[in-house]
Amino acid sequence: MPTKRIDPLPEEQEEASPVQPLTAEEARRVREQNPPVSPWWVVAGQAGVGVVAALVAWALTGKHYVGWSVAYGALAVVVPAAVFARGLTGRVSSLNAGTAAVGFLLWEMVKIALTIAMLLVAPRVVAGLSWPALLVGLILAMKVYWVALAFAPKPKKTSS
Repeated sequence: MPTKRIDPLPEEQEEASPVQPLTAEEARRVREQNPPVSPWWVVAGQAGVGVVAALVAWALTGKHYVGWSVAYGALAVVVPAAVFARGLTGRVSSLNAGTAAVGFLLWEMVKIALTIAMLLVAPRVVAGLSWPALLVGLILAMKVYWVALAFAPKPKKTSS
């Protein structure tokens, strides 16, 4: 059986890349116009939403265990997010792009494992646990990521 030979493509002329690198000054301006959102800003927002949701649930139902269930659901998001934020803002995570990527994946796995562990011990921690209420607290706290971006500190206005 003869082997088929595939001829190489004819070499094309080099075209200019559509992506142009930024100068140092342009990069500085982009960073000033789009400041990064601190992960601690998100964690604080999650904690605040968790407290408010727990109080509202307790007030609406009149049952303290429903409020505690909502609070624990939010806590199952806040505590792992705080551990994740601490891991990402450490010195080792920002050495170079490789360690940053590995650090992100490592801390994300820690966050997921911690969340699962907290959910598994929830029935032992919260007396009279209400799973639907816990899920409400969990979901509300998770959705704070989007709200935190909307209320993130705005870039400083510079006069040029």
